[in-house]
Amino acid sequence: MRSRIALWFAVGFCSLLAAAFGQKQPASHQAAPVTWRAPANTNPEAYVGAEACAGCHEEQARQFGKTVHATAEPSDVKYGAGCESCHGPGKAHVDAISAGNIDEGRKLIFTFRGKPAENAARCLRCHSSSPDQRLFERSEHKLMGISCEQCHASHLVVPAARNSRPVAQFAQSKFFQAPKLPEERRWLTQSLLKTREPDLCFSCHKSIQAQFSLPTHHRVPEGLMKCTDCHDAHGTLNRANVRKVNFESCVTCHAEKRGPFVYEHAPVKIEGCTSCHSPHGTIERNMLLRREGRFLCLQCHVDPQAPNVPHGRLGFTTRGECIRCHATVHGSNVSRFFLQ
Repeated sequence: MRSRIALWFAVGFCSLLAAAFGQKQPASHQAAPVTWRAPANTNPEAYVGAEACAGCHEEQARQFGKTVHATAEPSDVKYGAGCESCHGPGKAHVDAISAGNIDEGRKLIFTFRGKPAENAARCLRCHSSSPDQRLFERSEHKLMGISCEQCHASHLVVPAARNSRPVAQFAQSKFFQAPKLPEERRWLTQSLLKTREPDLCFSCHKSIQAQFSLPTHHRVPEGLMKCTDCHDAHGTLNRANVRKVNFESCVTCHAEKRGPFVYEHAPVKIEGCTSCHSPHGTIERNMLLRREGRFLCLQCHVDPQAPNVPHGRLGFTTRGECIRCHATVHGSNVSRFFLQ
């Protein structure tokens, strides 16, 4: 009886350790604080206030009022707040529309239909204080002509015809998928994105979408991960807009591979995990780049005369799996040859 109680106690203790130190799904990314900035070099009399805008754009004003943008400015702001903080002064626009000059009135307000650099500059006037957007000027999206409003929506008003278009679905979603939030709640809690991730990213990155359809992949299509868990769409100093340097982005989840180890495997620290793995998906186990693990190792350990290739080319050891002996390939605390 005592042994049975001790066994149950040991199992419960191990379960608590696993819950405390086990891998966890990355949390939703929280945007950094953004400081509202008043418009510069403008005439206060050129502004009419958000109430005048809501007279015609009732639906947009209602949606805008739910966002953090609606309360971003200080309470004592006299002009340039609300709609006009992004679209610019609206008095000339309102006067022209009231006089019946519809086409002329549209030209007197900023409608985010200009060049991508002009559109992005409107957002960066405030968002430049955020670490998340500070590198947008050098990001690949900016260089490819992508501006903020193509991914984000300050007021989520989508035409009915757009919602009715058929959307291709992943096969994986037929077997398993995380619960989805209601669309408006998702929009408000996920950085005002027009559509959910990864669908928004896949609208341009079709080749990456194809990789996630391969048998072994990160659980992005199923909704357990998001593209922005690893990448920063606004730009970073790392390749592929990865949030953290080299392998640091991977070990955020795969903590057991982090180390530090007494004996480090050089490719992990220098080239990163992508020297052996394809992060989006492959047809191989563990998202390896090669079908047989030994061929993956022989990409580096290829010279039989080199000190890092102790086995002969025609020996039995070169025809088996390397990890049969060198099991701790990510690093070891007991053997410089990564033996168990």
